[in-house]
Amino acid sequence: MHIEVNTTHQITSQESLKAEVADMVERSLSRFSDHVTTIEVHLDDENGAKGGQDDIRCTIEARLVGQQPVAVTGHAANVVQATNGASGKMARALDTAIGRQFSRQRATVGTGHLPTPEV
Repeated sequence: MHIEVNTTHQITSQESLKAEVADMVERSLSRFSDHVTTIEVHLDDENGAKGGQDDIRCTIEARLVGQQPVAVTGHAANVVQATNGASGKMARALDTAIGRQFSRQRATVGTGHLPTPEV
């Protein structure tokens, strides 16, 4: 599972910040590593220099094997809180998406029709 962290110009893009965010996301979502190929994290300060409450946005997009990408967004007062919030949302979204995929696979396997005998 490859994790990529992107920031806008409003967020000071320090390598240490990117590494910390990538580590937080990996710890939170590591149990899905067999089902996810790439995770993109986008960090943005929606109000810029004006400040404001819960103005840091963290959007996480996960690319799943054989499925459409899943994306979630978290807002908070700082990068760490926004990333934790979005990671939790992503874990729940992946549980749902992967669970649906397994349910469909079981249903498809379980519908093997036997030919009806001719009378």
